[in-house]
Amino acid sequence: MSSKPMEPLARKLFKGILVAEVLGVFGAYWLFQKMNTSQDFRNTMNKKFPSILQIYYKSNELAGVYGIKEKDEEAWSYKKET
Repeated sequence: MSSKPMEPLARKLFKGILVAEVLGVFGAYWLFQKMNTSQDFRNTMNKKFPSILQIYYKSNELAGVYGIKEKDEEAWSYKKET
């Protein structure tokens, strides 16, 4: 058996996986930037996907950026009171 007939299929699979990975990286970057610049978006993420927001907070803490979670919680508790 020759592997020649499988080469086009393998090439298409490889390209598909590569495109999916690139889209995933750009999507993750977009999500991080959106969360990094918008407290309202972080509030939406807190309501819909709290585990993703916790990952965002943790990644910032690992990078040495502290206090974002506390500021968010303070702002959101203030909004609930009014």
